[in-house]
Amino acid sequence: MVWVSWGPCTRDLGTYFSYWVTYRQGGFEERRSGKFTAVDAHRRGIVRVDPPYPFHFLWQGTGEHYYLNGTTAFMLMGWEDEGIIRACLDRFQRFKINRVRLLLAGRCGEGLASEPIKNGNGFQSLLNPWAAQRPQDLAAPGFDYSRFNPAHWQRFERMLRHARERDIIISVIMDWNDSRVHPAPLSEDERRYYRYAAARLGAFSNVTWDLGDDLDSFRDEAWTHAMGTYLMSLDAYRQLATSHPVHNEHQDRASEWFGMTSFQQWPRPLHGWMLDQRRLQARTGRIIPQVNEEYGYEDHYPAWNPVPAPGCSADADRRAAWEMAMAGTYQTTGETAKGGTGVPPDTGGGWVNGRGDCSMTLLELQSHMVDFFTTFAWWKAEPHDELVNHGAFCLAEPGRAYAVYLPHGGTVKAKLGAEHYQALWFQPRTGQKIEIGDLDGSDWSSPPSRDIDDWAILLTSSPRQ
Repeated sequence: MVWVSWGPCTRDLGTYFSYWVTYRQGGFEERRSGKFTAVDAHRRGIVRVDPPYPFHFLWQGTGEHYYLNGTTAFMLMGWEDEGIIRACLDRFQRFKINRVRLLLAGRCGEGLASEPIKNGNGFQSLLNPWAAQRPQDLAAPGFDYSRFNPAHWQRFERMLRHARERDIIISVIMDWNDSRVHPAPLSEDERRYYRYAAARLGAFSNVTWDLGDDLDSFRDEAWTHAMGTYLMSLDAYRQLATSHPVHNEHQDRASEWFGMTSFQQWPRPLHGWMLDQRRLQARTGRIIPQVNEEYGYEDHYPAWNPVPAPGCSADADRRAAWEMAMAGTYQTTGETAKGGTGVPPDTGGGWVNGRGDCSMTLLELQSHMVDFFTTFAWWKAEPHDELVNHGAFCLAEPGRAYAVYLPHGGTVKAKLGAEHYQALWFQPRTGQKIEIGDLDGSDWSSPPSRDIDDWAILLTSSPRQ
């Protein structure tokens, strides 16, 4: 057992600390002491639920609001070359991705979910957080769950540091259903794993926890509640935590440990479905952000996928993201893996391991959505589809700002507060802005869009000139 205490003393360059550590195991005891200085690193800090607007997030360090725009790269840590890992994160940042879902532990075979992914040539879809007798064996690695593999955790920490400098939150997924081996449920081995993860990674400001991908395929709801609660008791920083079940009714919505949803909802349309999730969450008496973190991957069409082509094209996924955003909710997307890893042309990896190439368009398309919503106080806006004609979606802070989305262009009739507004068209596919001009409420009809593809309109109140 380790006991730590410290005492602060302020200096000009920061806060100076002395600390004392006592390690006890059985009859053995050892003490150490040291000193360090804490300085302001000018980081945004931990992402929290916003207390006044709990369907949304903010950066605790600065109070800025956090517009979650995520992607999935499950096996990012499977790259042997850490330069590739860093390059993937740098690319995500360029496309305004600020959250990445990836595995801390996990193992899968080749060709994951029919994708052209082959182990070798610098990539392995085998993660080894524990000491293993046969680390390359998919089904029988011979893990010693009482001993950790420090090199794996050190690599993970280096990745976290690189992501932190780019304001990217890492959703640490503890394990997933494709692994054929796990510690026994609620065993001391499993609890040790959670204690170790919380101790090593919890102090990083850019961490959130995910108990497991497709979690209800290998753990039940009682386990989820118990381990979620246990993890929060370990994490001194109380980072946001969630779980990712196959069946959305298994979300532990009302529990204190549960900081945000992580749905897996593929069937379209998604606007109404996400509105329903907000209502269901509100009925629990505990409001938290609603996030659909798996609604289809770019160009991914497994046999079980209920969405027919082109339901998971880059453009279809982009449209689904806009539908969810207009419900006052968030999403995590995933790029195509068709470029392959270890399979010609061997330039991709997408949602499987994070590597991208110039054939991928989804993240760039969705970066325009971030540009649109972060130009107004989106966290204050509520869904108000009743303010626009049927077929259009409206997110509004009445009297101040109205965001309108037209899935098929055309015109919109909107009921506005009796204010003076500035209005503009926004093209979701390109990010182009076209001024409409000034107008007065309260009932307004827009000019027609330039084509019948999707368009957005933003109206913000402004003083009369």
